[in-house]
Amino acid sequence: MKQIEKIETGQNFEAINVGSWEEIKEYELPLGPAVIQGKVFVGQAVGTTGSEISFQTLVPGQDSGFLHTHKTHEELYIILKGEGEYQVDGKIFPVRDGSVIRVAPNGKRALKNNGKENLTMLCIQYKADSFSEADSPMTDGNILQEPLKW
Repeated sequence: MKQIEKIETGQNFEAINVGSWEEIKEYELPLGPAVIQGKVFVGQAVGTTGSEISFQTLVPGQDSGFLHTHKTHEELYIILKGEGEYQVDGKIFPVRDGSVIRVAPNGKRALKNNGKENLTMLCIQYKADSFSEADSPMTDGNILQEPLKW
């Protein structure tokens, strides 16, 4: 079973490495009596405070195993590599590299790899309705007048 590698840590950051997209399939996630092959959560490893992040690789023919919803969390699924089908509330549509899917907490969701190559995705989970206009990256960010130290 693959393990997350810690790269560096500091007062304001944590850096890890989960491996190449091909190595994601080597992770195992215990979920009750079942084990999900090819999924790793990384939020705790980097100390996120406002979201959870996971990577998952589905081999050809594999699906996520079950439909699920959330109580308060919205999810963004970003397809990094491969192709498949995504199901939300009974609607099924094709996804591939570059597809981004937002699902509200009550959306009944699942993903399937129906391609010939591995499908790798990134999922960002966060509390729904927690951002306002004041949280825009254009107003929240601060550009510092300090030189870069490469």
